Amino acid sequence: MEKKNTKPAKLKIRKGDLVKVIAGDSKGSQGKVVEVIIDKNRAVVEGANMVSKHTKPNAANPNGGIVKQEAAIHISNLALVEPSTGKTTRVGRKLNDAGKLVRVSKKSGEEIK
Repeated sequence: MEKKNTKPAKLKIRKGDLVKVIAGDSKGSQGKVVEVIIDKNRAVVEGANMVSKHTKPNAANPNGGIVKQEAAIHISNLALVEPSTGKTTRVGRKLNDAGKLVRVSKKSGEEIK
């Protein structure tokens, strides 16, 4: 059986976006997207989904110990926060005047930078 050449789905959340967590333990928290893991449909959000990681002593951390850090959250548990209103919105895609495909807020119809 041959493997199909399937592209990962086009994600509507990008690095640098302000998002709100809408499900899970961190529900309600807002933060900036630090990293997007496309093949796993996950994103790392600043200050959300904090986990304790046990680290061995190393040059950066000579004592080792327990370090709190952000873990990845599934994209479906995040909602984009519209910069103008501060409320969450869904994201659509539309051709702009220059003929470029851009992300658009479903609530206001404004282009998302």
